[in-house]
Parts: sequence; C-alpha cells; structure tokens
Amino acid sequence: MTTLSRRAALALPAALAAPAIPRAQGSVEITVHYAQPHIFKASYDAIIEAFARREPSIRVSTITSPNYEEGAQLILRQAATNQLPDLTYQGFNRLRIFTERRLALDLAPYLAREGAAENGYTPAILGLAAAGGIQAGLAYAASNPITYWNADLARRAGQDPERFPTRWEEVFAWARAVRERAEADGFYLNVGGDDWMFQALVFGHGGRMMNADETDIAFDGPEGLAALTLLDRMVKEGGMPNLGVQGSQQAFVAGRLGATMRSTAVLRNIIGAVGRNFALRTSAMPVIDAERGRLPTGGAAGMITARDETKREAAWRFLRFSTSAEGTAIMVINTGYVPMNQIAIDDDRHLGAFYRENPLFLAAVRQLPISVPWYAFPGPNGVRITQAIVNHQQRIIEQRATPAEALRDMAAEVRRMLPRRA
Repeated sequence: MTTLSRRAALALPAALAAPAIPRAQGSVEITVHYAQPHIFKASYDAIIEAFARREPSIRVSTITSPNYEEGAQLILRQAATNQLPDLTYQGFNRLRIFTERRLALDLAPYLAREGAAENGYTPAILGLAAAGGIQAGLAYAASNPITYWNADLARRAGQDPERFPTRWEEVFAWARAVRERAEADGFYLNVGGDDWMFQALVFGHGGRMMNADETDIAFDGPEGLAALTLLDRMVKEGGMPNLGVQGSQQAFVAGRLGATMRSTAVLRNIIGAVGRNFALRTSAMPVIDAERGRLPTGGAAGMITARDETKREAAWRFLRFSTSAEGTAIMVINTGYVPMNQIAIDDDRHLGAFYRENPLFLAAVRQLPISVPWYAFPGPNGVRITQAIVNHQQRIIEQRATPAEALRDMAAEVRRMLPRRA
C-alpha cells in the first residue's frame, strides 16, 4: 500500500496553533469505538495493523456496537459514568447530539496545525462532520443509496442485462417483467432501520426535513407527500414485497429478487455473498427530479472524546491516519463506501487502479455531485424521531395507511418530539 505522499508543512503563530503536544513517556493505549462490525471490522483491523507499523508506541483496543443508533446510546451512557472511549466513529446524523452535549473535541486547531487541503480534507469533506458550529469529527466513510441488480434475471425477463432503468416509471415496468417472466420479486427499496431512505425520497423531490431556522418541520409539504406517494406506488404498481432489511438482502443474494436499492456500504458483503450465483451489476438510484433532486450522504466520522491530553493526541494520530489517503484506500477496498479523502480519489496510486478493476464500486462515487449531508434533527430525541419515521413508512408498505394519513401522523409525532421554542 502506498503511503500518503504529502505532509503538511504549515507553520502557524502560537495563538492559532493547537495546544502544545504532550509527549508520552513509553507507550499509550487508546480505546476506539465503532459501529457495524459486520461491515467495518475488516477495514478497521487492516487500518490498526498498518497504523501499528507507523506508530508502535500507540496501542489501539476497540469496542463495537451493532449499528449507529446503539453506538450513539452507548457513548451517551458511558459519558454519564465517565467511561468514554478516546475516539468514537459515529453516524454523520448523530454528531449533532454529541456537540450539543459538549462531548466532541473541536478538531479545527489540529487541522490548522497540520493543514486540511494538504492532507486531502476538502471543505465538502470537512462539512460532512461539522456540527454545532465546530469541526466535530473527520469523515471516515460515506455512502449513498445505489441500485444492485441481477443481470441474469433481467435477461430472463427480456430486459437489457447491462442497463437498469433510470426513472421510477421504468423501474415499475422492469419489476413487472421480472415477476411475470423470470418468476422472482422485482425490487425492494431498503426503507427499514432509519430515516435515511425517507430523506432520499424527500430530497429526491427537492424537499428538506426542516425549515431554514429549524423552527418547524418541512417534510409535511408537497415533497413529503410525493415521497410517500412514490413509496405507495412502489408497493401497488411495482409489486414491492414486504421483506425487511435482512430479508431483502438475503432474497437478493439468493437470486429471488431482481434489484435492491440500498447503501453502498454493503457492497463488499453483497459481492461476497453473491459469488458466482449470478451476474451482479450496480447503477445509480433512479432519478426523481433531475434538476432539484439530491441524495443523503450516510456514513461515519471519527470524533475524539478523550479528556486526557496525551490520549487526545494519540487519538488524533489514529483518526488522521484512518482518514488519510492510505487509510481511506484500505477502507474502500474492504467495504464499498465512498472515499473521504481527496488525495485518495485523485491520486492514481491509491484508488485509481482499484476503480478501473472494480467497476461495481463506481456507482456511488458518480453520485457524489448530488449528495448532501444526512439531516440530523435537533434536540435529544433524534433516535426516537428516526424510529417514528420508520414506523409510518412501514404502515404504507403494509398498506395500513394512505400516504396522506401516514404523513399527517408522522408530522404530528415528530413535532411532539422536537425541542420547544421560546
């Protein structure tokens, strides 16, 4: 693996620099938390191994949580008992919780000391992990929703095996052909687990989750209704089955589902599970509004929570390495997430050859121009709000509510959980 070739040489006045770096006598051990080990374990293990060769005096131990929501709750509980890890990788949409509770260290002084652009951190990349007026973290991995599809089923259904429809109207017809001619379910939009895909549908129509000053929700307008109406049509016209998150992935890799729209985060896992069962293809999400449509960016950012200065510096070094061009390349190759370091993207020595040899990974990268941050609701009820949105989407999938009814109830429930304004 090629090492990062550019090092910051930026000298700043003392008033602008980060606090003096404490030098540890002997080794330092830091604890790093991350979520979703079923996706990320291979990448973190490889990064820790490479980091140990660079920084032999810093030992890294890890703790994990099954998903971002449980990871956020874990850190909040540990904060209450003064048992925080030194570094935690949290979902982009959960960083706000930690800045509001003053648990995240502002990384701006560290970036000023060592240089941002020189190390591959562009304003857009930094913006993904900015929250509460500070640089709450550094983006480690990003994802957007892509389409995974079975070219063999497409061929059996009389469809082009090398092209997936670009618009939802065409997707419905494609799914009908797969059901009728290939005797498999057509497609599944992965709406379970969190509000990410609901945001994709709202943003895809050009909408937003809250108004500009965050005094009220904005998804209960025409764009939100259009989002849920499209979901309703997926069930009624597209024949989308009620398979759930895990069930839909299992059906797809087994060849019983023509396509699935879900995060690029599981690409490496799906490639491995499909193996030679069928010809796997990936493509962009079907377009909703070609001019105004956007897609939410999911993923994780590393956030320093250490209170000890020596451990803070050690945590910063690990975070910096994990998000460097070298660390990013390790992460991409082991997962399928989108790289979060511009040097890794631009420099052919890091990922250029990889993308040429692995075209399935390109769909998410090509969608970066229309990607926007995953919105985080204000206040302490972010996780509960997410679950409320999931629950009301499920009512539509189960045909227990109309889009208008689900939107009305969703809006009322979310409003009750938002912070009260004076």
